Amino acid sequence: MAHDHHHDHEGSELSETALRVRTLESLLVEKGYVDPDALDALIDRYENKVGPRNGAQVVARAWSDPDYLKALREDATAAIAALGFTGRQGEHMVAVENTPQTHNMVVCTLCSCYPWPVLGLPPVWYKSPPYRARAVIDPRGVLADFGVTLPETTEITVWDSTAEIRYLVIPMRPEGSRDLSEEQLAALVTRDSMIGTGLALSPAEARAKGLLQ
Repeated sequence: MAHDHHHDHEGSELSETALRVRTLESLLVEKGYVDPDALDALIDRYENKVGPRNGAQVVARAWSDPDYLKALREDATAAIAALGFTGRQGEHMVAVENTPQTHNMVVCTLCSCYPWPVLGLPPVWYKSPPYRARAVIDPRGVLADFGVTLPETTEITVWDSTAEIRYLVIPMRPEGSRDLSEEQLAALVTRDSMIGTGLALSPAEARAKGLLQ
């Protein structure tokens, strides 16, 4: 497995920031300025819908444009920026591609480094100690928990995100998607598939979920 354990996370700063955010949120809710249900809905939107759609566009372009895929391999940060997705937590990106031989999965073992410009807010489980610990020592078991079973012949490579480098998994293009447009392809790309804890949806699965007409 590929691991990079050199981290410069500034953990105390992150903890202080999280504490301030939580305190501010509590005050706003207490004074009636913020509806907690509306806040939860907003967070869910950016965690699961808006944010990952950026990454889905990157993946769809990589699937449909060999020149873009080549650029992504050579300099993912620049290639992603070319689509307009830049910002804090996405300054140094590396794209890793899933194949029938290799499945990539991303973790941050020391805190929660995550590529915000392409994936939005990190899911709660990504920041949890069980995931951060088990992803490294039992990646196949973690994948099984997410409902993903891979052939025994498929090697699983775990990438440890750091403050210096963040990873975007390019999932394998599903069968039956040859005739789809780039926009339609993006509908097949899930957040979890870009972390490596899931697979891209098949066209039939996307249609069943109402994501593809």
